Amino acid sequence: AVIVEVIQGIGGLDEGSTEFFQGLEKLCKHYGTLLIADEIQCGFGRTGDFFAFQKHEITPDIISVAKGMGNGFPVGGILIHPNITPTSGMLGTTFGGNHLACAAVLSVLEVIDSEDLLQNAKEMSAYFKKSASKLPQLIHIKGRGLMLGLEFNFPIADLRKNLIHKHHIFTGSSKNSNLIRILPPLTVNKEHIDLLMTALNHELA
Repeated sequence: AVIVEVIQGIGGLDEGSTEFFQGLEKLCKHYGTLLIADEIQCGFGRTGDFFAFQKHEITPDIISVAKGMGNGFPVGGILIHPNITPTSGMLGTTFGGNHLACAAVLSVLEVIDSEDLLQNAKEMSAYFKKSASKLPQLIHIKGRGLMLGLEFNFPIADLRKNLIHKHHIFTGSSKNSNLIRILPPLTVNKEHIDLLMTALNHELA
């Protein structure tokens, strides 16, 4: 099998091209290899599409999901293509089919739909990128939707510490020591983004 994270999380918000993913899918089909999309971080609306792979018009054989799936409640899942015939013993779980977890996931899906959060992710992403483009010492804005990264021309460890201790804003790190990961809730609004930009401008001044 081939496992791909369509947009890398801790790896640094890099994403392959549509040509790459479609070529990979074609090779997997040619050699009878399963294509597995790791959507644990980038799925459930995080990118503005329900799944990140949808932008590239591919169809994985298996999709792994978690994190945003439960909006804080610990839950994960595996989606398999109808071409894969499930058999007894194929997948073993300790807490599989937990009723409370299933209720949490259903509630998340209802809110994503009723509050049009996929559209909000796209709109707030555009607002974020426009606002962030004015930041000093910024090299690149990475990612899409609300799975974003700000790459600076210096190591950001101290900047992250100042954001959390002085401004009470938590950000993520990555293997790229110059990149801050930004993964706000899908309900984020312009006021929240403005608070982050104000804090960043203050620390970068």
